[in-house]
Amino acid sequence: MKAILCTRLGGADDLELADIPEPIPGFGEAVVTVKATALNFFDTLIIAGRYQIKPSLPFSPGAEFSGIVERVAADVTAVKPGDRVVGNMGFGAARERVVVRAERLVRLPDNLDFERAAGLTVIYGTGYYALKNCAGLKPGETLAVLGAAGGTGLAAVELGKTMGARVIACASSSDKLAFARQHGADEGVNYVEQDLKEALRAVSGGRGIDVVYDPVGGPLAEPALRAIAWDGRFLVVGFAAGEIPRMPLNLVLLKNCQLLGVHWGAWVERDPQGHRANMAELLHWCSEGRISAHVHAIYPLDRTADALKELAHRQVMGKVLIRP
Repeated sequence: MKAILCTRLGGADDLELADIPEPIPGFGEAVVTVKATALNFFDTLIIAGRYQIKPSLPFSPGAEFSGIVERVAADVTAVKPGDRVVGNMGFGAARERVVVRAERLVRLPDNLDFERAAGLTVIYGTGYYALKNCAGLKPGETLAVLGAAGGTGLAAVELGKTMGARVIACASSSDKLAFARQHGADEGVNYVEQDLKEALRAVSGGRGIDVVYDPVGGPLAEPALRAIAWDGRFLVVGFAAGEIPRMPLNLVLLKNCQLLGVHWGAWVERDPQGHRANMAELLHWCSEGRISAHVHAIYPLDRTADALKELAHRQVMGKVLIRP
């Protein structure tokens, strides 16, 4: 079968299309024929050796996927051949078939297509865990989302709106803000043209932001923290800007606020039942059209490098998929 392999650490052009042996399920595992693989920004870091997950070479990028169960081990009862499923495996999904622990698979509603489903697990799973389990976002609260037009930010915009919050999209261009508004944002802040702290204070009527969702980091984090409300919650989701900010902790004291780390992948390992419950809600919302799981573009397997370059160059609004 065909697979995209990272045989040496580097950039997207260092990836190779190769023939590899067919997978065989071991104890507790299933083989899934992949219908769509969703890529994330962290895939550009994994293939360069710059992410906290460092697989042994060779490996395939691609953490999340959708497909049809082909085979299962004799002990597996949670899924069966023919089931339509989504799954997350950290890396390894940019190939025609994958072998994965059956507990990582969740069955799809009959009316949800493979393409939208493929991109739900990581960004919406992370966003829902952050907003629901970590921050306890309440209806009527104000949520500011940094990087609001990217896949991670857009998911938080849609989830915040679905959960009843007033959503402030923060992005680097008017086009990106317009895109975020199309997906539910109530207000927009262009942090290239505006002072982020002052703009967030203004749109909150001077009260401050209840919850900040930050997958960007870098120079945006501190001004966003300075705009947070009393008893606010600042969600540290990632560092797409490439720089880990140094936050002045006196602000946390003065605002009586919380800095909350969002390590969704580790939570999934520690609470698989909680993750499956969250995923069931997300899949239901997506099948109803309450969240879009917007697909920016779909590439064939042999153009995985082009898809990763789009992600690396911040050209993506929504999700980029690979179709084997």
